[in-house]
Amino acid sequence: MQTPEKILLDRIKKSNKTAFKDLYYIHYPVLFRYVVYRVRDREIAEDIVQETFVRIWNNRSRLDSNKSFFSLIARVSSNLCYDHFRHQKVKIQHQEKLPGLYSKNKNNPESDHDLNEMKEAIWNAVNDHLPDKCREIFLLSRNERKTNQEISDLLNISKRTVENQLYRALKILRKLLKNYL
Repeated sequence: MQTPEKILLDRIKKSNKTAFKDLYYIHYPVLFRYVVYRVRDREIAEDIVQETFVRIWNNRSRLDSNKSFFSLIARVSSNLCYDHFRHQKVKIQHQEKLPGLYSKNKNNPESDHDLNEMKEAIWNAVNDHLPDKCREIFLLSRNERKTNQEISDLLNISKRTVENQLYRALKILRKLLKNYL
């Protein structure tokens, strides 16, 4: 005899949106509390939980109805929490490295000029020195805030190719913009 959850998982594997919706409403409250506890921010938790379910849906063909669904979504959301904290750490490091960029000093036109000059230098470096594919991937990542997986799906290339192209872009930009760093 199959449990109701196993039945739902089997239906989800067959792209049944109603079954997915049912499973979503069953697990959302507990998962949300779990993620809020981890990140201590309701908005971020909401984003992480949504992304968790999006990833489950996108990989529904690989679901195993013999394994605990909650264990799966807890693991996916935990990984997303780690990603969030890693991004926060990098952001803080950048803020410490370049404090002038992150503090708004409206009484200092020279600071605004320097910031505009840096933005222009970055834009020129991206447009003039990055190879076409590299530039496209970099702009999708940085301007449109797409994840590596989203870029991979969008451009029909491997996630590893996306990572390599982003690495290449950043290496080129660091070299060109070393005077600003």
